[in-house]
Amino acid sequence: MGYQVKEVASKPYDGQKPGTSGLRKRVKVFQQENYTENFIQAIFDSIKADGATLVIGGDGRYFSPETVQTILRIGSANGVKKFIVGKDAILSTPAASNVIRKYKADGGILLTASHNPGGPNNDFGIKYNVSNGGPAPENVTNRIYEVTKTIQKYKVIEADPVDLSKIGETTYGPSQVQIIDSVQDYVELLEEIFDFPLIKDFLNNNAQSFRVLFDGLHGVTGPYARAILIGKLGLPDAAVQNCIPLPDFGGGHPDPNLTYAHSLVEVVEKNNIQFGAASDGDGDRNMIYGKGAFVTPSDSVAIIADSADVIPYFKKGGVKGLARSMPTSKAIDLVAKKKGLEYFEVPTGWKFFGNLMDAGRLSICGEESFGTGSDHIREKDGLWAVVAWLNILAAANKESPNKLIGIRELLQRHYSIYGRSFFSRYDYEEVSSEGANKLVALLNDAIKTSSLANAIHHSKSTGQDYRISSVTSFSYKDPIDGSVSSNQGQIVLFDDGSRVVFRLSGTGSAGATVRMYVERYVGPDAGPEELSRDTAEGLKGLIEVALEITKLKEFLERDEPTVIT
Repeated sequence: MGYQVKEVASKPYDGQKPGTSGLRKRVKVFQQENYTENFIQAIFDSIKADGATLVIGGDGRYFSPETVQTILRIGSANGVKKFIVGKDAILSTPAASNVIRKYKADGGILLTASHNPGGPNNDFGIKYNVSNGGPAPENVTNRIYEVTKTIQKYKVIEADPVDLSKIGETTYGPSQVQIIDSVQDYVELLEEIFDFPLIKDFLNNNAQSFRVLFDGLHGVTGPYARAILIGKLGLPDAAVQNCIPLPDFGGGHPDPNLTYAHSLVEVVEKNNIQFGAASDGDGDRNMIYGKGAFVTPSDSVAIIADSADVIPYFKKGGVKGLARSMPTSKAIDLVAKKKGLEYFEVPTGWKFFGNLMDAGRLSICGEESFGTGSDHIREKDGLWAVVAWLNILAAANKESPNKLIGIRELLQRHYSIYGRSFFSRYDYEEVSSEGANKLVALLNDAIKTSSLANAIHHSKSTGQDYRISSVTSFSYKDPIDGSVSSNQGQIVLFDDGSRVVFRLSGTGSAGATVRMYVERYVGPDAGPEELSRDTAEGLKGLIEVALEITKLKEFLERDEPTVIT
């Protein structure tokens, strides 16, 4: 293939600062002249591109096909030796992490805005992952950002586009392009981790009493779910829905929670389905939901950690440690203490787990934002969590042949041993930055002056009193490399151990998003009735107090959150 390397003059754009999961903006922003090219060139200027092997993939959202070709043109001009690309440029985020690790690539570029909506008027994203398969750490993303502020040119090769629809190898300028099956490597990985024969027997023997439904929300996981649930575990075609990936996710919001995954919730309740699950746009998040039984992400990771010994991967290699993001409930901490395991509290962002995994100190971790995973890769993994639950349920039912154990029974068993952390998150999306900053300023002032400490707040609706013990800002010192991440959220802690956390989120593409996390712990001695209460009922008094303390409605000019999870 003939080619020429060409330099194109450009100029910087403001605001090309990658967040915890890459650069996310509206599609129209990326479509500005040289905007996408600038950011891609900045990535190649920030890594050792010459002679590198890079993985390319994404969730197939709108604007992906042309961006993949742009990456190939710029990467080849910058000396990339080999590109490993998912067929049709499709690779879920977990699958891409696995491919980077399996083929010992130097890194990868993923085209995704995760759970954010897609389409010409919605979001697009570009994310760089490093050689361990995980998201780029801050020293790398900061380097990329610095380049974007001064960039004056980018390099491209002038060559015909690569046909990414055919598996195989081709030469592209000075580079090799290997197009791989997007699904195969990932399915093989999960077969090594879980007891597929046990799960298949359980599902086959209980086909009428234990039905499964997976909702792909028209994101990238559809083909992966079909290959695993139908191809390997023998479930019928009816066990999956919305599993054709679409550039606009069918006009929906591919975020697996009770608000946006209503297509799953409605069918599960209507058809009395015992096990429902959903994943997001790029396949790294998950929701577990059975008839009348929603599993919070905080409880999900705690239950997986508690039952890890029935999963072959952990039975063989052991569990080295547990971790959660700071806003996530402390349910997994209780499991770690009971089992004598080391556990960690890290800032939001999966990259913070990576160092601990690479050092051999972490096996299972999770975030309240529907992200769950382990050290099998360096990204959270939606289908991994779904199959983990099926493995745990299959093992539980093998031990209880005369009584069907479902999601509700597993939850009740867990609460009877560890107690329950009632947990909810309120998202206020696309609020004014001014109002959000006023809220943060109030909390920061309370941190400096201790003005809220020891104050007692009374809930009129429940009659409960809550005394504030402290207001702090969360900072994290990485135990592996010593790096410090400050101002990772404000924590209002109460005397009874309840807490309310506030964070400004960096994953949206427009306006500010304020997240309020509310947690109240009830011990196992409270009894089944108290432990089984509705989440909103269990948290009612604490939420009322949290809104009063922070003047949140006044600052954000919102009576209700956009999303409650």
